[in-house]
Amino acid sequence: MLPASAMAQAKIKVAAVYTVPYEQQWVSRIHQALKAAESRGEIEYKSSENVANADYERVMREYATGGAQLMFGEVFGVEAAARKVAKDFPKTAFVMGSSGKPVAPNFSVFDNYIQEPAYLSGMIAGGMTKSNKIGLVGGFPIPEVNRLMHAFMEGAKEVNPKVEFTVSFINSWFDPPKAKEATFAMIDKGADVLYAERFGVSDAAKEKGKLAIGNVINTQAQYPDTVVASALWHMEPSVDRAIQAVKAGTYKAEDYGPYSMMKHKGSSLAPLGTFEKKVPADLAAKVKAREADILAGKFTVKVNDSQPKTTAK
Repeated sequence: MLPASAMAQAKIKVAAVYTVPYEQQWVSRIHQALKAAESRGEIEYKSSENVANADYERVMREYATGGAQLMFGEVFGVEAAARKVAKDFPKTAFVMGSSGKPVAPNFSVFDNYIQEPAYLSGMIAGGMTKSNKIGLVGGFPIPEVNRLMHAFMEGAKEVNPKVEFTVSFINSWFDPPKAKEATFAMIDKGADVLYAERFGVSDAAKEKGKLAIGNVINTQAQYPDTVVASALWHMEPSVDRAIQAVKAGTYKAEDYGPYSMMKHKGSSLAPLGTFEKKVPADLAAKVKAREADILAGKFTVKVNDSQPKTTAK
């Protein structure tokens, strides 16, 4: 446990270091949750976006030396460096997006455990495809992406056993033109529903008059005739838990991943919105029933972190 010195201060100092722009899906959810805490007057919040991997450690150290009591970020490409910084600042609390394990006393990890709404969004995709061909475009084939794709595919197969998948990774977290290109290639091969794990996919779907399923954030307002549904990630339960623990002097290293699950309100299926009347009523009813089963603990979405493969011939 960390000392209770944080209790003396009304507002705790929070910093975040991001390797991509604030609007990138993943980071936008962390940033939004921290901005909400800032607007409630709970924290002083400083952050840096677009930090190159080579600079990540230096920026982390600057914030830690500058008195940050709690730090957030995503450290997938800079795992060793971030853990080294945490070791050098044992009194600072770190809550980092990571594929690794927490390390006592101060390095917590989190992950977008949103496989439950991803499964539900897959059910919608399986019911909406007319060609029985669905395309999935992801960033990198890491566990955090793989498990969402697998859940999505399982959901699609539940309502439509005939569905086939084409899977592609663009090896970037933020390259909309590359994602667009990959999507066009899938549409050319007959895909009529696309899983938009990255920015750029929905643009391609819109241009070609196809449907898209969103991930992490709700972009239906920008694509009202394209994005049918989205699996949403809500970072607030994790962020608020860490802030309260630091304030109370009870912070310890733990895995925050489970707080992204639906029962903790860490994720949800976006409302159908503009597709309310376009999604068949029987399909919407099946999704609702499955959602109720998940929330009641009667149905568990399997976590499969292996790289998903193309099944389309």
